Amino acid sequence: MPQYISRNDLSKLIEFKNDSCISIYLPTHPYGREEQQDPIRLRNLASRAEKQLVASGMRRPEAEKLLEPIQKTLTDSDFWQHQHDGLALFLAPGFFQRYRLPFSFSELLVITSAFHIKPLLPLLSEDGQFYLLAISQNQIRLLQGSRDTVTEFDLKDIPTSLAEALRFDDPEKQLQYHTSTRSAVGDQKRGAMYHGQGTGVNGKDKDLLRFFHQVDGGLKEVLEDTHIPLLLAGVEYLLPIYREANSYPLLLDEFIPGNPDKLSDEQLHEQAWQIIKPIFKEKLDKAAAQYRMLAGQEAGTAVQLVAQVARAAYYGWIDTLFVETNAQVWGRFDPENGAIIAHEKPTPSDRDLLDFAAEHTLINKGTVYAVAKDDVPGSSQAAAILRYPYVTKNAAL
Repeated sequence: MPQYISRNDLSKLIEFKNDSCISIYLPTHPYGREEQQDPIRLRNLASRAEKQLVASGMRRPEAEKLLEPIQKTLTDSDFWQHQHDGLALFLAPGFFQRYRLPFSFSELLVITSAFHIKPLLPLLSEDGQFYLLAISQNQIRLLQGSRDTVTEFDLKDIPTSLAEALRFDDPEKQLQYHTSTRSAVGDQKRGAMYHGQGTGVNGKDKDLLRFFHQVDGGLKEVLEDTHIPLLLAGVEYLLPIYREANSYPLLLDEFIPGNPDKLSDEQLHEQAWQIIKPIFKEKLDKAAAQYRMLAGQEAGTAVQLVAQVARAAYYGWIDTLFVETNAQVWGRFDPENGAIIAHEKPTPSDRDLLDFAAEHTLINKGTVYAVAKDDVPGSSQAAAILRYPYVTKNAAL
């Protein structure tokens, strides 16, 4: 199973700083001939990393010691038998993390003073992912999807059928009371509700409600990223009962009708994307339209020069950032005077300024859209809507 990366994981990557932060991305393959090539690709990237570390002044034994977790990964046969579409590894002195993800990456090695996070942003940006909860009395499935991929969660301790949920459930011992449950969407709260005590709820519905409360409680332990929309799939009779038990803050009104037990993960994904795509596109289109409107004004709240974007991100001015996923602009930012120095090729102290801008936008609670080149408004590698009019901290742009 892939190890999903959450915003909490991303925050840890952003916060970690060291002179030798190694970020490796490569496409992987769940099966077939290409699967055998994946460890070879990683070995080649590790070899390149060692050469770069030595060239930057690190002693070879020290570089070899730093890269030991990758060497262990190369010989972990079980790890390679359970791949997904992409692999991301982050390595530094005292730090190692690897993620098998439902997203194919372009092969990339970056060694700088911070981890390179931009390839992850399509999974974590406002139009990156969605959850799909397929519910029936006989089966509960939780899927995580993006535009091109879908993967099923291992629900572990969450009951996945009504029979399982009620196996050790004595209804007489249930308090049958809950307060302040959240509505289907947003933060509105209902008052306290009593079930089975004069409310007209029949016994079967009470059992279903208890079942769905158990499912909802279990999902709190699984779904760390509550900014990701959750879509339901199920027969229409069950959905209102589940919505009553729901506490997830971003449960969509839209749903997939019918018995999901008859559909594969891929079939559910296909139907879900037809619902999710216009929701994501509407948000992106609105943000892009706002940028274009502001870009035509003199207020200075829309910028697209990479130096301006990087500087504005550092100072927390960016509300919404569009950044091209597959581009890098190498350079340095000097916080002492706000100066940006860009280079055609990276030097040991450089960072990708697009990655730098995305990182600081997220740190400062802004919204990031990591998109293809054609989806960045203004025909640049980056564009930003600012919270405040742009102020030049240094004359050299």
